Amino acid sequence: MTVHSLRGFRDLLPPDSERFASIEATAREVFSFYGYRELRIPTIEMKELFVKSTGETTDIVEKEMYAFTDGGGREVAVRPEGTPGVVRAYIEQNLSQSGRNAKFYYIGNMFRAERPQAGRFREFEQIGAEHIGNASPFADAETITMLLKLLERAGLPDCTVDLNSLGCAECRGNYRQTLLAYLRGCSEKLCEPCRIRIERNPLRALDCKIDGPRLAQEAPKLRLCPDCSAHFARVQELLRLSGADFRVNPGLVRGLDYYTRTVFEVRSGSLGSQDAVCGGGRYDDLVKSMGGPAAPAIGWALGVDRLAMLLKDKSAPGGAPAVFVIAAAKEAGNKSFELLGALRAGGVSADFSDFGLSLKSQMRSADKSGAAFALLIGDAELKDGTVTVKPLKEKGEQMSLAFYGMAPILKELLKKVK
Repeated sequence: MTVHSLRGFRDLLPPDSERFASIEATAREVFSFYGYRELRIPTIEMKELFVKSTGETTDIVEKEMYAFTDGGGREVAVRPEGTPGVVRAYIEQNLSQSGRNAKFYYIGNMFRAERPQAGRFREFEQIGAEHIGNASPFADAETITMLLKLLERAGLPDCTVDLNSLGCAECRGNYRQTLLAYLRGCSEKLCEPCRIRIERNPLRALDCKIDGPRLAQEAPKLRLCPDCSAHFARVQELLRLSGADFRVNPGLVRGLDYYTRTVFEVRSGSLGSQDAVCGGGRYDDLVKSMGGPAAPAIGWALGVDRLAMLLKDKSAPGGAPAVFVIAAAKEAGNKSFELLGALRAGGVSADFSDFGLSLKSQMRSADKSGAAFALLIGDAELKDGTVTVKPLKEKGEQMSLAFYGMAPILKELLKKVK
């Protein structure tokens, strides 16, 4: 019997795995410049955490969450997103008392039982950032510009930001009644899920993939209170100051119930469509609603699978060894193995196949490895204490180097290889 992977789950193989690792390394480097620290959250949480935070009427909770009863009779769920777990940890671990900026990032796999399609899987990786405890527009602008910097460093050019404000609880409270009356009047034109949801959460209709685009044009618009209006204007001013490319999109509504005030999505000109690369927003009331202190916050989440797919045409960094060591004589195995250790200790990545194979077979493996040079040790080299260096990527003459102390010389040669 052959065992296959589950639909929507897949193995991540090179060079894709190397591309993922490069994105993660880039993210960690960018986060360090902005004062963010890594927070590792559990894969499984109480189901109630996601229901209370994400919202009972969201697609995640209603249709996509992997939830089950564990052996102890507890209702648990495999995490569909990262923000609720970060907020739970912030409250449970009293992180507000640390005296430091509560800036956290996470990198990990999420799980949603949605229909698999191009770039979307039931298990997927997210990189997310959360800045908790800062209500100022400066936090909004910094969060967005940090995301743009990460995407630029990862290799995704021409990114633009769609920006909107959903206002505060007071703004939305007034708007809810206006929108509900409108939706009731045109309910026969709505899809079935929206007709069911509008009484419980009319704002969800604005995020519907079917009705949302039309409602964004036709439905009444949210009016911001003076404080929210001033906050949104200041965010735009700061983004202009930073040189960020953005546009105000009044139809932008993020699909999670906890968002307040600033919401945003980032798009790339390399997509050739209107699909967003990533997004986020403010959630000023979430921490308090989950039993924590009054702590305004803003954050975003980036789908690594999606970004890696957009970067697929770019060569994946790493993976190939710098050099490939070959035993060209039967007695050269021990010396070749010694050379591997010396090179790696000297900071040169090196690989080999099987020193007992024929020279032709080892050279074939060297060609496939992607290495820049093959290092051969045969009878003559054993006698002279040398190593023959053969270029593999570019045309060039073979050369002979002394066995000991060759790592620095190889490093200089590797700098010249494209």
